[in-house]
Amino acid sequence: MSDATINARARELGDLLRARRGALQPADVGLPDGAPRRRTTGLRREEVARLAAISPTYYTFLEQGRDMRPSRQVLDALATALRLDEAERAHLHALVHDAPPSTTDSEAGEQVDDEVVALVARLDPHPAYVTGRRWDVLAANRAARALWTDWPARAPQERNMVWFMLCDPQAREVFVDWEAEAGAQLARFRAAAARHADDPTFAELIARLHASSPEMRAWWPRHAIAPLGGGRKRLRHPALGELELRHTVLNVADAPEQKLVAFRAASADATRIAALVDRG
Repeated sequence: MSDATINARARELGDLLRARRGALQPADVGLPDGAPRRRTTGLRREEVARLAAISPTYYTFLEQGRDMRPSRQVLDALATALRLDEAERAHLHALVHDAPPSTTDSEAGEQVDDEVVALVARLDPHPAYVTGRRWDVLAANRAARALWTDWPARAPQERNMVWFMLCDPQAREVFVDWEAEAGAQLARFRAAAARHADDPTFAELIARLHASSPEMRAWWPRHAIAPLGGGRKRLRHPALGELELRHTVLNVADAPEQKLVAFRAASADATRIAALVDRG
């Protein structure tokens, strides 16, 4: 990142902090207003600093647009002090660290919007599922559960696409081109893990994969990276035989790290899949 970009982002950060401070009143954050002596519109700098548990001087430097590079913990404290919403909080982090903050499972589990879940269900008999930031399967329709695996029936720590691909023998039966598919899946996961290097849930999953999968131990040191994208997959089902599906990947606007993966089966195959899921 160039010095000009760093300076521009520091100024933008200062402007954001100043604007949000000016928009809050003491009562909004549980402070006495100090009237009639109060002359400041909005909160004082020292009040924000106290709420965020940082020094007034440090906070002043941030508002002045100096290149201070505050930690994620400081940014979270400022976001809380200034009552920022999730979009504003993510923007605050992106200005400093060029990426939004990660949310660990211990802080808040990933949730899929009900309308997204309903959309996934309506796509039957064409398979569809939603994965989260580390490829946990958060929703899947009946067709996807029939052709891949019954995600809700699995233990919570195994409801993960990377785990399924590398550690479940069933995946080698499901995917005709298993080795290529597994390698590509791991390369996409690697790109996400790099963006979340400070997220302990990624570290925990990576450790479990290393402990359980020889392919993980062999392939991870290669540092292969692959982008998200559509394409085709060849699946094998004991009752339906081999199927070829086209798929596309869409990000959920309200949760950009959630990915809707939707597949399209040929008309005849869609009819056979529909009969399969109707039989349960």
